[in-house]
Amino acid sequence: MSALTISNEITPENAAREQLRAVHDQAVRTPIADIARYIQSLLGQKWTAYLAGIADPKAVGKWARGARKPQPESERKLRDAYQIALLISMVDDEETARVWFGGMNPVLDHRAPAWVIANLPDGGDRAMNAALAFVAYG
Repeated sequence: MSALTISNEITPENAAREQLRAVHDQAVRTPIADIARYIQSLLGQKWTAYLAGIADPKAVGKWARGARKPQPESERKLRDAYQIALLISMVDDEETARVWFGGMNPVLDHRAPAWVIANLPDGGDRAMNAALAFVAYG
């Protein structure tokens, strides 16, 4: 019987897995007020409200101040966007992440990732796959 060996070798694949794990952990552990504040600063209040699936942009400011908490569906969308923004910012920068959310994306049938997250039930998953392709291939 052969022993299972786990490689600790630093490869691009292992580095990418470690980055994904790090941004996931951060997205799970960060308080929602901090996430709302970050996404609001990255995308602006109106885009953040749109991405979170709400009509009132002022609610985003209340979330960011900790005065209110978003509904579970909006919180999930914000956490998805936060994880993606962190990943892109790790590899590139925040300005690139901001532009990426609003631009047409060929992996998403030329729809903006913000639209996909806001409007599709699996939008966060689709947007993350597009972000992974962007990070891997530019």
